[in-house]
Amino acid sequence: MFEELRPHLAELRKRLGLSVLSVFIAFIVTFTFHNAILTWITQPLNDALTQVGRIIESQSKTTWKMKQQETNQTVKLPSKTAQKLSKQLDEASHEAKSRLALLLHDAAKSANELAVMLRDMENNSSNGLSPHNTFNGQITTHQVGGAFFVALKVSFFAALLLAMPFILWQLWLFVAPGLYSHEKKMVLPFVIGGSIMFLIGVLFAYYIVTPFGFQFLITFGSFLYTPLINIEDYVGFFTKIMLGFGIAFELPVFAYFLALLGLVTDRTLKDFFKYAIVIIFLIAALLTPPDVLTQLLMAAPLVILYGVSILIVAAVNPEKPEEDEEEEERDSDASQKA
Repeated sequence: MFEELRPHLAELRKRLGLSVLSVFIAFIVTFTFHNAILTWITQPLNDALTQVGRIIESQSKTTWKMKQQETNQTVKLPSKTAQKLSKQLDEASHEAKSRLALLLHDAAKSANELAVMLRDMENNSSNGLSPHNTFNGQITTHQVGGAFFVALKVSFFAALLLAMPFILWQLWLFVAPGLYSHEKKMVLPFVIGGSIMFLIGVLFAYYIVTPFGFQFLITFGSFLYTPLINIEDYVGFFTKIMLGFGIAFELPVFAYFLALLGLVTDRTLKDFFKYAIVIIFLIAALLTPPDVLTQLLMAAPLVILYGVSILIVAAVNPEKPEEDEEEEERDSDASQKA
């Protein structure tokens, strides 16, 4: 048995070796552009930090104005009282001709300074100036070589995306010997379709899922804590989401491939649908941030793609009625006897 599997294992080793080599070559290319790639990767996080900062700053200014309005109602009386006290002290200082007159004059000067300070506070509140900024979210690194290892990670991620068409081509070459000649003609749709669906999954996660997810997670608790995002953790989290969505969007392609091999039918997918819903939501919970909105943004497209897969399989390998199967069995038996 092992002798029969040896040629297949050798072929598998060859295809895996070429796939790894393609990723390595793509890595060399992408590493030279790691700064631009890292900027692209961190853009959703920077946008989320900026948006949350505007929200918090706006609310902080509103709160400051409300507090200043309440303070002004209590400050107006001390301001007038200080001016009145200054006037009375000035009058007393002119009437007195002793040491007490000098003390009263100093007191009047202090009262004038207090009145000026209160007027400045009133002017600042009327101009809507915020005393401080309560939000200062930043992207940081906690390791000496953190920037270098992050550059390696993002370069490898980009290399994997760049080499994806070639990897799919090698996968097809591995299974092609077991297919008929008319089935081998589907290599281009498989490679091109798989690459396009993977790219669509990545772009969907980048432009739709991550903005909502990051903004929600950063906003939650930002009034109490300053978010200092570790770039190493963020890159790992980001790549997991991108790869998860990219692989998930390959569902119609793999369904077509399995139907082409006769391994699944549309009835198989329909019967498995209730279990697929549970698996889809479990995958969405594992690959996305821990909030309901982001999980739904991944689960909903997967459910739709599962429905599209059923239609594709129904066109490629539909479920045959039992009568047709019995006729095929009779024909095959008759041909064997003949």
